Amino acid sequence: MSILRRLSEKPWLAPGVDPLTEADAESLPSLSSAAVGLRVYFGVATVMFLLIAVIFVMRMDGHGVSTGQQPDWKPMFWPPLLWFNTGVLMLSSAAWQWARAAGHRGHMESLRAGLIAGGVLALVFLAGQLTVWRQLEAAGCGMTATTMSAFFYLITALHGLHLLGGLAVWGRTSVKVLGGSEVAEVRQSVDLCAIYWHFLLLVWLVMFGLLLLNRR
Repeated sequence: MSILRRLSEKPWLAPGVDPLTEADAESLPSLSSAAVGLRVYFGVATVMFLLIAVIFVMRMDGHGVSTGQQPDWKPMFWPPLLWFNTGVLMLSSAAWQWARAAGHRGHMESLRAGLIAGGVLALVFLAGQLTVWRQLEAAGCGMTATTMSAFFYLITALHGLHLLGGLAVWGRTSVKVLGGSEVAEVRQSVDLCAIYWHFLLLVWLVMFGLLLLNRR
């Protein structure tokens, strides 16, 4: 609010008043670069997953999935753990939103609890996905078993790598929070992380739903 107020002031009507302090000027590039960087990431990631989805649908429709004519595109074994993992990722996203809301209210304790819960649940999700991979291997649905399984491994691997990138930011933010930083010092990081997690949840729900089109 201080920045907006100062930007709206007319210096020629308020002589002697600096419309933008040095601290405000330093905070503007940081905020702008972080927000723009996240938008660029969303654009690139969306295009990447969209291309995978388009290729998946084209491959599926062009190879007679419904009639079972193609031996390299067969229905997969779907471990029940996948639904549990999906629920965990939803809870992780909810925890991040809780932390975000707490940050805007200035409640450090709630922010800290939401931050820790969001990150831990994301780790549980990744551990669950690795367990799913092992279960698929044991069921004969390894990475090279069929084209369908290859797509599954590709999608889950890329999604997991993006989640690991978010966890790196989570780790740095957690160090600041646990080190005694004020809410104002970590609010922006928590905001961006929450938005990032919501995006990854949306991507997972869309891609998982697409994969389930071939469930038998």
